[in-house]
Amino acid sequence: MPNTTKGGGPVASEHTPLKARKVSFAWEETPLHWVPGDPFTTHTINVLHLLLPAGERWFVHVYQQVLPYIRDEKLREDVIGFIGQEAMHAQAHDEVLPHLREQGLDPTPYTAQVDWMFEKMLGDRTLPPGRARRWWLMERVALIAAIEHYTAFLGDWVLNAERLDAAGADPTMLDLLRWHGAEEVEHRSVAFDLFQHVDGGYRRRARTWATAFGALLFLWQRGVRFFMENDPTLLEGKGSFTEFYRKGRAGMLPSTPAILKSVPTYLHRGYHPSQEGSTAQAVAYLASSPAALAAEAATAPDAPKDAR
Repeated sequence: MPNTTKGGGPVASEHTPLKARKVSFAWEETPLHWVPGDPFTTHTINVLHLLLPAGERWFVHVYQQVLPYIRDEKLREDVIGFIGQEAMHAQAHDEVLPHLREQGLDPTPYTAQVDWMFEKMLGDRTLPPGRARRWWLMERVALIAAIEHYTAFLGDWVLNAERLDAAGADPTMLDLLRWHGAEEVEHRSVAFDLFQHVDGGYRRRARTWATAFGALLFLWQRGVRFFMENDPTLLEGKGSFTEFYRKGRAGMLPSTPAILKSVPTYLHRGYHPSQEGSTAQAVAYLASSPAALAAEAATAPDAPKDAR
């Protein structure tokens, strides 16, 4: 449900205070192919469980370093709320991995590569204090802003992916994806606002977008192929762009035209994330999410001790 307000600058009505929701999910009843009869859609979305834990821990690490550069108190509060939500996202997706192992699909070879990329390639470098160290920090802040453009895009998509419901997708997995997607829509402006606040250079924004987009495409197609080739129930599992395109047209995955359209959107000089998606829709889902409701009940002041 895209926000139809367009033009330069942020949409003030799309801002909302952020809080981390300490959710948990039980995976015992979730089948390997949680979209029935559709391993390709299942595994294309399952790549999130491989990429997000390391990536979101990296977001938190970088943002903890950039906090001293924030001179706006409202933005600081948003960043602290963002950090709390991203930490919970990493934990929730991490908890899916043992379930995959129990079903005969060990993701360790792939996640080890993802961990290396975020910890080594994009991690802290031995740089002298001053300009070089600040440059590397600003590069990573800009990369996160570009990545968050796509996590918000995916969040908006999954909140509206009615075809997954019609296909009988596992309700627990859908709740994880939609809880996460709703929070991505809810905090979609924070990374961009932070980048604008501490740097805001258009050339850096465009350059880091190209890096982020290329890396996401590369890692995602590798993840899909890894899952399809190692799925113990498939004799000749393969992933292909043709299948991705077909599933996108059917509404089971994001459509290729919508992904391509997101490119000029982010690169438009008047772009702001609040112009895309709907905070009201995200908040409405979070008010009905089984996991979010359970988390809220468990942290209520009068909650029984055994519910905490």
